Amino acid sequence: MKLASFTIDNRPAWGLVTDTGVIDLSRPEVPDLKTALELGVHESLAREASGRPDTAPLATAHFLPVIPRPDKIVCIGHNYEEHRVETRRDKTANPSVFLRVASSQVGHAGPLVMPAESTQLDYEGEIALVIGKPGRRIPEASAWQHIAGYSAYNDASVRDWQYHTAQFTPGKNFAGTGAFGPWMVTRGDIADGEVLTLETRLNGQVMQRADTSQLIFPIPRLIAYLSTFLPLAPGDVIVTGTPGGVGAKRNPPVWMKPGDVVEVEVSQVGVLRNVVRAEL
Repeated sequence: MKLASFTIDNRPAWGLVTDTGVIDLSRPEVPDLKTALELGVHESLAREASGRPDTAPLATAHFLPVIPRPDKIVCIGHNYEEHRVETRRDKTANPSVFLRVASSQVGHAGPLVMPAESTQLDYEGEIALVIGKPGRRIPEASAWQHIAGYSAYNDASVRDWQYHTAQFTPGKNFAGTGAFGPWMVTRGDIADGEVLTLETRLNGQVMQRADTSQLIFPIPRLIAYLSTFLPLAPGDVIVTGTPGGVGAKRNPPVWMKPGDVVEVEVSQVGVLRNVVRAEL
């Protein structure tokens, strides 16, 4: 099942994505997808709605980030060997971790915003996990059970601000730079441990391509590690890392510019597509 957050007639909603449209599943007691995950009713409500007429066609549904206001967006750095090498980072025994804020996010087909303070906006295609079951100190063996679903993420980076210091936070949190979507494919549709392919395209040209078998720290390891110091809650988002091929490490560098189209495709999930625009 594909579950998404969107607006219909300027009203925020969530629901089931069909081949032709969306079916609104929001109601007063379950106003958003995060609440549905917290109550554990996201799949049952979606199953009940299967076969119902679309509430709106896809063309008129304005997609929001899959989880518009997660409690936590936890991002992993240098989790593919090719990217670790191109950034000249040392090998580490544990994942590199940083955080995004919810207000930095944008949905599928929304504008990816180049801030006025920089022209060094870089793409970073990634696979995102959405947590469905809460947990603390989760063993790797049971980590999959805590995943609600999978999505695509463009952890776009404002490189000169990222490189102000050794910390990533400024370059990762400008408004409109974290694209998330278009929807979440529920865990039941993707076998635990199944290899997923990730591809990033800029104006149709493939810039990054990898799969989850290449992760330095696999998904169960990430969940076990993160849940040791962060209690994970339904709706939390884990962004698992970007492969090699980022624009900053090309010769010459490739920066996104207004009008560019960037796509992040994850096998069995779909294509997250955004157009870059200058900050208004």
